[in-house]
Amino acid sequence: MITDTTTRELPEPLSLRRMIGPGIVAVGIGMAAGEIILWPYLTAIGGLGLLWLAFTTLAVQFVINMEIERYTLATGQTALAGFSRWWKGWGIIICLAGAFQYVWPGWATSGSTVFTYLIGAGDPVWITVATLVIVGLLLTVSKVIYTTVERVEAVKVALTLFFLAVVVIFVISLGTWGDGAKATVTEFGQIPDGITFTLILSAIGAAGAGGVHNLVLSNWIRDKRYGMGAHVPRLISPITGQEEAAGADRYEFPIDDTSMARWKVWWKRANTEHLVTFVAVCFVTISIMSLLAYETLFGRADLKSDPSFLRIQGDIFSAEVGGWLRLLFLAVAAVSLWAAAMGLLDIIGRLASDFLRRTYLTDSARWTEPRLYLAVVWAEIVLGSAILLAGFTQPLGLLIVSTCAASVVTLLYSILLVRLNTRDLPTAIRLRGWRLIGMILAIGFYGFFAIAMVVTQLQRL
Repeated sequence: MITDTTTRELPEPLSLRRMIGPGIVAVGIGMAAGEIILWPYLTAIGGLGLLWLAFTTLAVQFVINMEIERYTLATGQTALAGFSRWWKGWGIIICLAGAFQYVWPGWATSGSTVFTYLIGAGDPVWITVATLVIVGLLLTVSKVIYTTVERVEAVKVALTLFFLAVVVIFVISLGTWGDGAKATVTEFGQIPDGITFTLILSAIGAAGAGGVHNLVLSNWIRDKRYGMGAHVPRLISPITGQEEAAGADRYEFPIDDTSMARWKVWWKRANTEHLVTFVAVCFVTISIMSLLAYETLFGRADLKSDPSFLRIQGDIFSAEVGGWLRLLFLAVAAVSLWAAAMGLLDIIGRLASDFLRRTYLTDSARWTEPRLYLAVVWAEIVLGSAILLAGFTQPLGLLIVSTCAASVVTLLYSILLVRLNTRDLPTAIRLRGWRLIGMILAIGFYGFFAIAMVVTQLQRL
């Protein structure tokens, strides 16, 4: 695929404070299925022996995510569009994989299920359908869609961190902290009994972010005006905002002393933003939620493979601390899962609209990127609602399907990223050194668990 490249100056770097945002959106969306359901569930049935895997996954994702950001910082083009420059099929495959990953409304359904625990009544299916419609309307009427998503996820992260501070004070004992530290060191590389490779692949797909979730960092940092993304029009609602003219497909900046000095600052601040807002917050959240599950649920024989363990946890909080903590826990869990559902609709909308507009509909006056975005979002809402109304309502099962798909697609685009950032960028700013080694290790990491899951499934046939 041949695309036009326009030369522009690399803008002056934003302050670190003004760059804060994309990492919060990423962690806000990710701080749901993994941190609230999958990792606590794994801890409840297998103990703290998998914490090492969560921390390893976060380190691997940091390396991958920064390579996604590198390409967009340097070109203003998304990584997905970069892959499609070689072959349109890559864009099609990844968009379809993303749709498969998130069309299952496991996050929204889990949030609705927890909400019924909170109010003691209601049908999770119809609550989920109503929630999806409300989320679709919010995205539709948002003037700058990224700004709305960022604000929602920032509020969610703040509420979650407040809850974590409360349980550290009132619930988690010193003995549990000691058990967590010991297990992380002494059980590194081990898999606890009762934990299948399918659950493991699902868990690493839900630790922090996973799948196309990571890939959309390209779109978010572009709308946040990082680097050459400042030259690209932002995603504006075609209903409440003035649609902007389409920008060039790809930009480049001159490799001179001024540009390289600016690039070093952009790169350093982008890494700092992601390390502080994404990696650190995910680390804290997974750790504390897992310790909380260990403190309250480990060793119980009445746990089922569905979100009902959250109701049990809430009842324990009520008995041991007070009813107020149960209400806080269930409310935060429901809001977190619903906010994640908003972010996931945004992810698919951005991926598909950017790819379709810049690959197949470049000259269309009717199908602008904002209109494509809303069409995809509402298609996802209709499909997700249809899946629920057809009877596929088991939240944990839907989440496992989604997060396993996330790990497989992460493996695919990690391989493509290595090629993209070693061949399609100027030598001075391309992937090399320890980052290249890190990407190779990341590919091996996801590849090992994906192959292990496939082999395990084949042995069962």
